Amino acid sequence: MSPLRIAVLCPHFAPDTAPTGDVITRIVHELAARGHELHVVTALPWYREHRIEPGWEGKWVRRETTAWGSITRVTPFPGGDKRNLLRRAAGFAGFSALAGLTSLRGGRVDAVIAMSPPLTMGLTGWATHLVRRGPLVFNIQDVFPDAAVETGAITNTKVIAVARWLERLSYHRAAAVTVLSDDLRENVVAKVKPSRAGRVHVIPNFVDTEFIRPADRMTPLRAELGIGDEPVVLYAGNVGFSQSLEMVVDTAREFPQATFLINGDGSARVSLEERASGLPNVRFSGYQPKERVPEVLATGDIHLVPLKAGLGRVSVPSKTYSILAAGRPVLAAIDPGTEVPRMIAASGGGVAVPPDDAATFGSALGALLADAPAAAAMGAHGRAWVEGAASPAAVAAAYEALILRVRAGG
Repeated sequence: MSPLRIAVLCPHFAPDTAPTGDVITRIVHELAARGHELHVVTALPWYREHRIEPGWEGKWVRRETTAWGSITRVTPFPGGDKRNLLRRAAGFAGFSALAGLTSLRGGRVDAVIAMSPPLTMGLTGWATHLVRRGPLVFNIQDVFPDAAVETGAITNTKVIAVARWLERLSYHRAAAVTVLSDDLRENVVAKVKPSRAGRVHVIPNFVDTEFIRPADRMTPLRAELGIGDEPVVLYAGNVGFSQSLEMVVDTAREFPQATFLINGDGSARVSLEERASGLPNVRFSGYQPKERVPEVLATGDIHLVPLKAGLGRVSVPSKTYSILAAGRPVLAAIDPGTEVPRMIAASGGGVAVPPDDAATFGSALGALLADAPAAAAMGAHGRAWVEGAASPAAVAAAYEALILRVRAGG
């Protein structure tokens, strides 16, 4: 097989710290290791504080050559207030437009991979396809606007209608759409013409099981935060309105013997800290550098994946793979019959309960805290399962096979 030339359009790429950036960065490097040439168009690093990171300011466009191709970084037009949805939408649109303009140079490619969110990257990828001729593979990490509508983040009916129109348009312009789970595939298939259903494919995200391994629970992070050897119930990830973190804080009142650590930042953090005021066993810490992710995961004895009702089919918390890789048990509060409960059942790596059910959630957490050996066994089962189910090499091979198929017109 001859090497492929692939254009990759994504909102985040290393050294940016977004989880989706970690995903696409590893996929690019795995495809490069298979001999392919890749040209990435992405944003300047900005995810951690929602502003361009120090050292990257001053230019709207920065280009660099790599051993496997190139990286072009453009301004994301960041807004300081994460809760200002109009400002964020304008920033996404501006980024997508500028990324589209810069992606048109470089000649013909064999494929274009565009990652969403933001949803506008679908049209950016389509424009790149029209100029550079490679078929468009549209990668969906979260189905938008479904999650925003379910959480009430978007209520304006005109905005919702425009977003749904853009969603359908993007799906129909792609030669292939990739999603992370069967649930998301059902969601997308319901929105496209029956003749296009075969273009929607499931390729899950992966976890780097070499980088994330089971480790000693008494980490330096515990010492930094003043946490002792008591059990730590950990939520690590985006602190937004899609997660049922209010329920987590309220549940902490019932378990004073454990420390509840919320590690991350997001639009809901300020209100959540106010809710936790007066609870000495609830701690908050910001995002940690990527190299400390295994340490963060090791800090928790029990990890939480709480997602509000109705979101289990439109979002797959990829952090679940990382928790399993760290050998820690998962307590997920999420819609039954969706991907995360299926992962937990298949792996034996934890417990899944219905979303937003504080009593059932508290009961399940109490059982895990009361039986540390059983919780540890779940963690070991989860580690063994993820080692065989979600390797980076397997995911890259799936993308390679899909590109070859769509390039051949299949």
